[in-house]
Amino acid sequence: MKRLPLFLSIALVSVVALKWPGVGFWGPVVMLGGLIFLHEGGHFLAAKYMGMPVEVFSLGFGSRLFGFKWRETDVRLSILPLGGYVKLAGFNPEAPGADDPYGFLQQPYGKRMLFYSGGILANLATTLILFTCIGADQARVTKVQESWTVIEVVPGSAAEQGGLKVGDELRGIGDLSFPAVEWETAVAYIQAHPGQPVPFRITREGSPLEFPLTPRLDGGKGRLGFMPAPLSTPLERRAYRPGDFLAGGRYAVSTSWRMSGQVLGFLKRLISFQAKSSEVAGPIGIIRQGSRAAKTGWDVFLFMCGAISLQLGLINALPIPALDGGHMALLTYEKLRRRDLTIELKEKILTGGFLLLASLMALVIVMDLLKLRK
Repeated sequence: MKRLPLFLSIALVSVVALKWPGVGFWGPVVMLGGLIFLHEGGHFLAAKYMGMPVEVFSLGFGSRLFGFKWRETDVRLSILPLGGYVKLAGFNPEAPGADDPYGFLQQPYGKRMLFYSGGILANLATTLILFTCIGADQARVTKVQESWTVIEVVPGSAAEQGGLKVGDELRGIGDLSFPAVEWETAVAYIQAHPGQPVPFRITREGSPLEFPLTPRLDGGKGRLGFMPAPLSTPLERRAYRPGDFLAGGRYAVSTSWRMSGQVLGFLKRLISFQAKSSEVAGPIGIIRQGSRAAKTGWDVFLFMCGAISLQLGLINALPIPALDGGHMALLTYEKLRRRDLTIELKEKILTGGFLLLASLMALVIVMDLLKLRK
């Protein structure tokens, strides 16, 4: 019976890797597995700094599939690949009523905050390192070719039925030519031609192509159902200079700051029920995007890894019970009131937070599946 969970997991991974359109295997595995490993590694290093032995370092939740022993730690891969956790020896910090043989609860406020913030700090550091490398590489580019590249085509849309594919480089739409015109101008042009064939000029795998796409009437405007992104293809690079990494650091800070504002703005719209379902992506959506990014190029893939790492860090910092930010908020509240909450109350708060997160995860997975059917 112990082989059944392993069999089901292999079957699930096979479906993701081989059956869903546009989904590869190694890109999403490296991206999600690597980011989860680094996040939990932050908690692991914080525990070691506190002198706390770690009993389990797990990628995933639930039953253990396989792993190995490293000193006192069982490093394992578990059946549900939706996160990970670090369990201190003999004690689970998320179960307040458990035994605490090594005195985690007796540690100073600052050290316990460091343990819970370790994963967040690891995510932010990962983002800055990846963005710095990307920025340093961009700094040594001496000649580029600007283009708009299709990064997503909605299944069943007019764009898909007309033959547009992910990776196509847009050279012109109607009488508009790229990169001379802004994308907003192209959007207005498409919206103004519902039901009319619009000539598209593209480059696919180095070969020029031309074919018409007919926007569908939707809300009084023409819509095709695809998303492009501005890409600069480097044609020439010089050798690295020390100053490139300073430029890369500035790029990392400015890009992280800008993206943080976008993430927080999205969360604000989400809480106020103003966000669109198309803006929300769960595990399946991230897998698809990661696969496409891996096929586009290493710079696009690393940028996406950095962006998702930043989002993981910011979301985990939210004061929601069962997230790292929720534990930190509880610790801070207890610090301010100079008295701990009762074990029973903390267990109820954490259980409620876990149920909320599980419900949200189930919802976004259902939304991902519905998008696949469109």
